[in-house]
Amino acid sequence: MSNSDLTSILLALLLLVGMAHLLGYLFVKLHQPKVVGEILAGVVLGPAVLGRLHFATGLLSMGQSRGNLLNFIYWLGLLLLMFLSGAETRNLFGRDERREVGWLVMVGTGIPFVLGLTLGPWLIRPSLAGPNGNRISLIIILAVGVAVTSVPVVSKIFADLKILHTRFARIILGVAVLEDIVLWLALALATAMAGKAALNPRQMAYHLITTVGFFGLGLTIVPRIVKRINKSRFNIFARQSPVAYAIAVLLGYCVVAGALNVSLVFAAFLAGFAVVHKKRRLFADALDAIGKVSFAFFIPVYFALVGLKLDLIRGVSLGMIVAFVAGSCAVKILSVSLAGRLAGFRRLDLLNLAITTNARGGPGIVLASVALEAGIISAEFYTTLMLAAVLTSQAAGAWLDYVLGKGWPLLTSAENGTATAVVTDESPVTA
Repeated sequence: MSNSDLTSILLALLLLVGMAHLLGYLFVKLHQPKVVGEILAGVVLGPAVLGRLHFATGLLSMGQSRGNLLNFIYWLGLLLLMFLSGAETRNLFGRDERREVGWLVMVGTGIPFVLGLTLGPWLIRPSLAGPNGNRISLIIILAVGVAVTSVPVVSKIFADLKILHTRFARIILGVAVLEDIVLWLALALATAMAGKAALNPRQMAYHLITTVGFFGLGLTIVPRIVKRINKSRFNIFARQSPVAYAIAVLLGYCVVAGALNVSLVFAAFLAGFAVVHKKRRLFADALDAIGKVSFAFFIPVYFALVGLKLDLIRGVSLGMIVAFVAGSCAVKILSVSLAGRLAGFRRLDLLNLAITTNARGGPGIVLASVALEAGIISAEFYTTLMLAAVLTSQAAGAWLDYVLGKGWPLLTSAENGTATAVVTDESPVTA
């Protein structure tokens, strides 16, 4: 790599991280999710805005060496985001509010997902498919896109509004954690089927067994094994350099997943899940250090590159965007409202729960990114999923800010809890 090539790459990274932090800061000041500003940074630096200026056309052009390096940082940022999300997810499982969470997951998430699978064959069109897209993988992506809820964005909204200690926050985060694990599994199956015009039953069975087995072991047995290794007095690596050890766990999970042809994104999530014990945070300082570096550089650059991939010139279908956003929001809000009534909530409670769980945020963005990189979806569908994630997250934040500003209670059917929050304002997951 020549000196000029290296300089151009460093300039590109400087522009990406600088613009991402600038717009992220401005959006926080506007009481909007920071992730929206970081994505907008990529849009501003991309062909839709800055790329239209003659002097700036080559600043972020994806040449061979620059494109490869930026793509590596893109994936590294995504893996770190999923790793830290998995670590936080482990802390969100609790024994309280099981009945309410159960209804909201089974009905509020189950109905949108099943409707997506049922109506998908009539809704998908050839224009939605990417080069590796097939009927089954597209239907799964559509169903996940309708049902998903964001843990990172919702938890950040709660932290900003200082309501993480409430019963409302515990219920929402509990629902989001459980449904995201199921939906990540569904997305893993979709990526395993990508690129197969005719699905071989034996090959499909292998991918299903491998993926489900990887997830099952990663959520049950493997975390216990990792916990024993973490605490072993012979584990000199963990004692001498906890940060390097935590990263080694992440890399080890990804290597095993790659060998089994399971998506590395989900391996990173399970690695974070395994590193943290649910009763007390092992390697808390190490995860905090990784989180600070990741959210200072790698993850903002990832979100900026997500925005850079948005083709707002040729990759926009206004009809598709309106239909998907309106339809998916209506299905999700009505389903959660029904689930809320079955769980015993009434009136404003239902609206608060429905609008908040409709925030797609980080998982919606990851869904779109993974599906695009796997070649399952087209640029138009990618843009649609991205905008749905951004708009629903903004709506959730704005609505909760409005409700609290009016002095209305988030939950009225039961007394608001005052127990310690399951996550804290210092949580590293701040998408």
